[in-house]
Amino acid sequence: MSWKKWRKNVNVKEQKDIPLRAIAKGVLFAALISIGLYPSVSLAQPAQVASSSTQSSKYRPSAEEEKLLSFVKAVVASNEDVWKRLFTEQGKSYRDPQLVLYSGQAFSICGMVRAELGPTYCPGDRKLYLDLSYLGRMEQQLRSDVSFKKAGDFALAYIVSHEFGHHIQNLLGISDWLNMQHRQMDARSFNRLQVRFELQADYLAGIWAHYAEKWFPGLWESRDIEDALKAANVGGDDRIQGQLQGQVRPDTFTQGTSEQRMRWFYKGYSSGDLGGGNTFQVPDSQL
Repeated sequence: MSWKKWRKNVNVKEQKDIPLRAIAKGVLFAALISIGLYPSVSLAQPAQVASSSTQSSKYRPSAEEEKLLSFVKAVVASNEDVWKRLFTEQGKSYRDPQLVLYSGQAFSICGMVRAELGPTYCPGDRKLYLDLSYLGRMEQQLRSDVSFKKAGDFALAYIVSHEFGHHIQNLLGISDWLNMQHRQMDARSFNRLQVRFELQADYLAGIWAHYAEKWFPGLWESRDIEDALKAANVGGDDRIQGQLQGQVRPDTFTQGTSEQRMRWFYKGYSSGDLGGGNTFQVPDSQL
């Protein structure tokens, strides 16, 4: 993957170990929807936060993380370029998200973001939160036979682009719609809706891959797409529950099965059809 050819995202904020702040008013929507092992997007409405005398310091990546950071910035920049162009062609208003790098924990308008939660997108502040040690920790806890590090750069590119897909859903009003549905549904019904929301983000990640390849030829090879599919496979509810809990409970799924996640990413990648990702209208048998 020739990612060094990409420009690098410069809209980056760095935080380190921000202590938990008191939430004064408002009820946070605690359903965090995950990209893989951990939650990736909080649909919480902006919380009113009490003032705090605690101080935060900037996150300083290690030498190894600096290289990873450069790659993440390139992937985010690529998503920005692709989606800005697609929105412009559709006559829609587009706005870049901000990438927040942290270690330990960080505070978002949606609530606390902790390293164990993995990549997280907050619609309330339009920020993507990422702890760079996520992949190594995920491999240790998931005990997967697919190493994210061995899978290659594109595995991480898929994860970041899935998060960016949640940003696109937010810009299109889908996140707000889902939040409204949550207030009207029981937990099991809403879980089924969450699955469709996550699979749509996988599809949007595939859309990014399609147009990035089309508009920036030579950036990756066919095996790179296979790396993304490996990452999607590891992130399936059935696989995670089977390995971590020893049993699979479809009624508690919130992301989709490994097969579904791989299929929807590849569907977006192979088609490039912006109108083909309405997972909310697909019958359960075809999901």
